[in-house]
Amino acid sequence: MWAAMQWWQWTILTVAGLLIGMSKTGFQGINTPTIPLLALAFGARESTGIILPLLCMADLIAVLYYRRNAQWKYIGKLLPSAVAGFFLALAIDRFIPPEQFRYLMAACILAGLVFVFWQDRSGKKLVLTQKWWYSPAFWLTGGFTTMIGNAAGPVMAIYLLSMKLPKYTFVGTSAWFFLIVNYLKLPLQIFVWNNISWESAAVDAMVLPAILLGAGLGIKLVKRLPKKNYRKLILWLTVVSTAMLLI
Repeated sequence: MWAAMQWWQWTILTVAGLLIGMSKTGFQGINTPTIPLLALAFGARESTGIILPLLCMADLIAVLYYRRNAQWKYIGKLLPSAVAGFFLALAIDRFIPPEQFRYLMAACILAGLVFVFWQDRSGKKLVLTQKWWYSPAFWLTGGFTTMIGNAAGPVMAIYLLSMKLPKYTFVGTSAWFFLIVNYLKLPLQIFVWNNISWESAAVDAMVLPAILLGAGLGIKLVKRLPKKNYRKLILWLTVVSTAMLLI
């Protein structure tokens, strides 16, 4: 596979590795533009098999650095509905055009953004976040989204922002959650969708230096940004990444 790749495909893949590294160490959503680019370079279904191992490598790096910063009560709330979202995606992805899911996903994220912006302006915690169905509903959508297109970063960002988590807790919780979710997805991608092979894994391994560079940049930038500015940046990254879904 790698021998047949063109220079522009390698360029897209390297940029994707850099942005994935940054997204996993603190900048959720910054890698969203790479999803349509990888689909253009390798095909929609094939690109999900290329990007997932990259995400898994970056998840491991993020967890090694932020392993003590997670809030496990949030991860426990999210995982069951996320796994249900996997199987929902497997059951219906053949019957509904991906474009419709893209618009649905963008609508859900935009609704979450409205809640978070209102929360920030009013200084109050949303009563909605205390409802028993809030977390499961969020992550049924998130599990579906990550299975279909590896694009659940904005969903996770909105959920954790609505919980008003501190900066490092935000990053650590996200890192652990996606490590678990993405490694759970690997067998489904390998044995059900058959879109991860030894050849694609070898190509992904060559992108590891870019992932490491991106992860290092993400860690440094998170350290330098004050909590208030970091929250604003994540919000606007989520706005931009959501707009990308609609293009």
